[in-house]
Amino acid sequence: MARPRSEDKRDAIVAAAIEVIAAQGLSAPTATIAKAAGVATGSLFLYFQTKTDLLNAVYVALKSEMAVAVLDGVHAKDDVREQLFLAWSNWLQWATSFPEKRRALAHLGVSDEVTPQSRQAGHQAMAGAAEILERSRSGGPMRDAPLGFVAALMNALAEATIDFIISDPAHADRHRIAGFDAMWRMFT
Repeated sequence: MARPRSEDKRDAIVAAAIEVIAAQGLSAPTATIAKAAGVATGSLFLYFQTKTDLLNAVYVALKSEMAVAVLDGVHAKDDVREQLFLAWSNWLQWATSFPEKRRALAHLGVSDEVTPQSRQAGHQAMAGAAEILERSRSGGPMRDAPLGFVAALMNALAEATIDFIISDPAHADRHRIAGFDAMWRMFT
């Protein structure tokens, strides 16, 4: 009789995968991930049938975690600029607080191993943030641009801002505000 699977072990495998992917990239062996998780390689495949399944689970987990962080404290009663500013600030805080997660998500974001279904799950997780973005651009010059294009521009601006915050933490607030102001001007 097969032993029941442990959520703690599954979570440990996902956490180890994030760490290993951030350090070694997507080509890191599953044996390295299993070792970092403290499980046998065979045990890893009890939780994830293939490495692709593991990579997809990590992608969805990271997107979901980031979405929760981005929307933390954002209230529907606030005006859209305030909502977007808080979501922006939360995003930058998450990315600078968890550099391994940011790096792993960057690797996964360009991977052909991440399935359309997982990408869709990631989009669903970020639906609340996307709704704020839609309202932010509704009357401005980006109102007719595809949402994916607008999100890509926002992501590029966020990545540049995050890099500056990391390299110049003494001026983190200045960079965060300047990045937001540039984005807001693009939308309105």
